[in-house]
Amino acid sequence: MSLTESHHRPGAAARREIPGPAGLPVLGSMLDLRRDSLATFLGAQREHGDVIRLEAGPPGLRSVFHALFAPEGVQQVLASQAANFRKDHPLYEEVRQSFGNGLLTSQDADYLRQRRLVQPLFTKRRVDGYASAVTAEAGTLADRWHTAADHTVDLVPEMNRLALRTVSRILFGVDAEQAVAAIHRCLPVINAYVVQRAYVPVKLPRHWPTPANLRARAATDELNAVCDSVIAERRAAGTDVAEGDDLLSLLSAAGNDEDGSLDATEIREQVLIFLLAGHETTATSLAFTLHLLARHPDEQAAVRAEIDRVLAGRTPTAADLDRLPYLTQALKEAMRLYPAAPVVSRRAVEATEIGGYRIPAGADVVVSPWVTHRNPALWPDPERFDPGRFAPEREAERHRYAWFPFGGGPRACIGQHFSMLESVLALAVLLRAYELEAVDEDVPVAAGITLQATGPARVRLRPRAGAGGGAGE
Repeated sequence: MSLTESHHRPGAAARREIPGPAGLPVLGSMLDLRRDSLATFLGAQREHGDVIRLEAGPPGLRSVFHALFAPEGVQQVLASQAANFRKDHPLYEEVRQSFGNGLLTSQDADYLRQRRLVQPLFTKRRVDGYASAVTAEAGTLADRWHTAADHTVDLVPEMNRLALRTVSRILFGVDAEQAVAAIHRCLPVINAYVVQRAYVPVKLPRHWPTPANLRARAATDELNAVCDSVIAERRAAGTDVAEGDDLLSLLSAAGNDEDGSLDATEIREQVLIFLLAGHETTATSLAFTLHLLARHPDEQAAVRAEIDRVLAGRTPTAADLDRLPYLTQALKEAMRLYPAAPVVSRRAVEATEIGGYRIPAGADVVVSPWVTHRNPALWPDPERFDPGRFAPEREAERHRYAWFPFGGGPRACIGQHFSMLESVLALAVLLRAYELEAVDEDVPVAAGITLQATGPARVRLRPRAGAGGGAGE
């Protein structure tokens, strides 16, 4: 019986006790989750199966949540029964408090209205128009790498900077430089604050003048001020706003008879969510794709041979996205091993049967690309880097939710095409210009709002003769 069928045929199986790690007598799994939540989830799946129950925290303050790892269960949560699994989890509430009620956090009528207003900004044709901005920023980075000390760079900060400059340029246009410095300072402070508050048993009020609250408030105020300043300049431009092709101008001009338009606060909230979701996720994918290729010279050579054959020395365009299939496969395989959103949280509205177990109403529920992407039943030898897994015929054989770095269902990432376009084109520019050799073999990671590298991912650069680097080609 499939997991989907079991929802419609409740029986004795649904009354079985959900398994899970025992943890410590008083704190449950709290220390394990704080030490390494990804390893805790992975170990629990290996020992207890695809539906588990975890308890964390002392009695009276204990959190209980359920983790679902089978593709069929993921599909129920994200797609087929998405209405029953809402973004009411504490993490989303903390993100909402810090970044506003944008597309990532809004729900119900607010979400549907925002999606209708914003969707036209992310059509394939519109997104493809940003290709030159992507290759220009990647080309600038390739040129700068020629001056790298000892010909060695750490891919984590380098790709973070590249993705941030790219998304800021696309959001703000000529105002990108003003925004980049503030975003670079403020986002890490806010992200750390959000994650810390989301997973503590007792939260002190945000308005109390604690050091953490004051740091986060200062960072939030600075980031809001930058966005508000740029938005005010756009609105002061009057009809000229509609002539801009950066996302901020398009957001300012967005509207229809049914939904009206976005006011200044709503525009700022969408911009902040785009900054959060649009640069950290892509930076993660870029850094780990390059690092994995640096660790696997044969795969790197195969990817580069495709780039050389297709581009023949020219700068890539949006039309090249479909002409670089093996590079795309390497990117997808990196996103399998290092999904930028390693854990996705929801809260059940009504009791639901998944995998033969009853998930109670009000339960906090997580699905985890990190774990599902490493299930040996779905991915033989799962820790091995193998771009061939994403050959079209092999993709067609797998369950739709065996690989879900962009989520799925009605709340699937609106920027999926943009992320893939940006990643493939930037990788093509950098790999055309350099051969990479890994200095660090393993890169430690941890789960925050997005996947965070907690150590360096250094590579040694070898400029390729005659490859060129920059945006001026």
